[in-house]
Amino acid sequence: MKASLSTHDPDQVTLTVNGLDYAGWMDVRISAGIERQARDFSIGITWKWPGSGEVPRTVKQGDRCEVRIGADRILTGYVFATPIRYDEREITLSIAGRSLTADLVDCGVDGPPSQWRHQGVVPIVQALVAPYGIEVVDEARAGGTLADHTLESGESVFESIDRLLRLSRLLSTDDERGRVVIACPGSAGRAADTLSPGHTMLSGDAPLDFTEVCSQYVCKGQRSGTDHVFGTAASEVQARLSDPTIARRRVCVLTESGQLTPELARQRVQWERANRLSRALQTTYMVRGWRQSNGQLWRHNQIVQVNDALIGFARDMLIVAVDYVKNEEDGTVTRLTVAPPDGFEAEPVKPKHVKKARKGDQFEYLLPADWDTTGTNRGSA
Repeated sequence: MKASLSTHDPDQVTLTVNGLDYAGWMDVRISAGIERQARDFSIGITWKWPGSGEVPRTVKQGDRCEVRIGADRILTGYVFATPIRYDEREITLSIAGRSLTADLVDCGVDGPPSQWRHQGVVPIVQALVAPYGIEVVDEARAGGTLADHTLESGESVFESIDRLLRLSRLLSTDDERGRVVIACPGSAGRAADTLSPGHTMLSGDAPLDFTEVCSQYVCKGQRSGTDHVFGTAASEVQARLSDPTIARRRVCVLTESGQLTPELARQRVQWERANRLSRALQTTYMVRGWRQSNGQLWRHNQIVQVNDALIGFARDMLIVAVDYVKNEEDGTVTRLTVAPPDGFEAEPVKPKHVKKARKGDQFEYLLPADWDTTGTNRGSA
């Protein structure tokens, strides 16, 4: 590991701290996901005693940093840890860090206002993150979405944002510049490659665990009364949705805080059913290398076509999470966690927008087979 000025290796990982680029890392893990507010990294190198490697003492906890793969910036954040481990044979130096948005996960909201009424979702998120100097990107085009929001004692900034967006069926993640991204499934576009058993796919892992899937979903809550909405109509708002594909009685009861309307309750139960089915079908694939055939890095929140006869998929899937890994055991690989995108969508999938099932898909009876990229709030091909 040494300081350098540039690299011509498209897969060389470079850590930039205090104006210096450090490369040559032998152990790499960089992780990002659509359900994570802060991506993170851990990089390391090992020397044999008596080693002569250069130890970057200029890198300290709290330093602002950037991580790149080749020329592609993948993370902007802070160094959080610089562990050193050694024994009589070797010494291992590691550096770990997280996105700028990590402070939103770890820290709370401190300052006015504490309540918003009929405000746009984006301005509320901007107000929540402003004290930490974080920018907000509205990738979901949620500018017209209105909400009421009240801070809860002891919650972190991210918990407050997550609670706000969950009611509107939106997602919050981060990007390579350390900004908060208000996203919807597939808003990062479509992957160039297809995932199917072959020379690039090394393994697949599908637990197919339906523990959380239920036969009925009930959402309950309340809202402030008005001249037109009062009594039980305000204090006992609820919606119910049955899933006929589950034979025995399994009821999931959801309690929502905030101003719950009958329409939001209906969307909540529909989304909950789809989300739990998506999680039941969540699968992890390991592919060789970090880049697709067009030279672009694999990215989370992209739609990818999966043709896997062994598991039974012949459908579009959402890349929920991506892990770039390099080590002696695995080599240079990408772990892609995929799931049907329907369970992450802000609005329930409308049947008229669903294409015909692809031949060979074993889960058509549970979820639509294809992702209609012409629908509202969906990633473009």
